[in-house]
Amino acid sequence: MSKIIVKQVKSLIGRPESQRKVVAALGLGRIGKTKELSDTPAVRGMIAKVSHLVEIVEK
Repeated sequence: MSKIIVKQVKSLIGRPESQRKVVAALGLGRIGKTKELSDTPAVRGMIAKVSHLVEIVEK
């Protein structure tokens, strides 16, 4: 299965609790933090929910 790299590029200050939980579930939490994840439909759905806060790099 392919991998994707997700990087947080914006702050969580003032964001709804649901978006904060999604970012935490992705393994992020600070600006500039990156995480390599499997490219699954569940992960893609989580990224879509917070796409304005993260950046995606396909590997």
